[in-house]
Amino acid sequence: MRHYPKLLSAAVIASLILVAVTAAAIAGPFEDAKAAYDKDDYPTALRLFRSLAEQGDALAQQRLGLMYERGLSVPQDYAEAARWYRRAADQGFASAQWTLSSMYATGSGVPKDYVQAHMWCNVSAAQGFEPATYCRADLERAMTPEQVAEAQKLARDWKPKPER
Repeated sequence: MRHYPKLLSAAVIASLILVAVTAAAIAGPFEDAKAAYDKDDYPTALRLFRSLAEQGDALAQQRLGLMYERGLSVPQDYAEAARWYRRAADQGFASAQWTLSSMYATGSGVPKDYVQAHMWCNVSAAQGFEPATYCRADLERAMTPEQVAEAQKLARDWKPKPER
């Protein structure tokens, strides 16, 4: 019985080590990429996000778009940013849809197109992405009623296209 406290202590320590090791193994590549990004280790984040994005991970595609938009470990390239945002948006990632809407509204990396901007804004807002709920009225002021109707039809007909 005298050894029981030491044995219990050793078991608890072993359990904690096992939990820590398991948690690190479960964390996965996205969490590793995000941790590198948060530490401003952009080369590592870029490598990890790109690998995941190329495999169809919408969140990684959105993050990769952000890295191209801001020029983090890559040349700042709005067209490449738009390409990655579009891949994430096509899969139904609401914040990428909203960002793509903003890009179409301003012509950043894509041709200026209020119909596409309104459509992506609608799709994002329909998923409850709050910032997107405010952009439609601003866009509509610059659009004809026919353009608004076209954008609304495109939004109604839109379906996510999973890559996996």
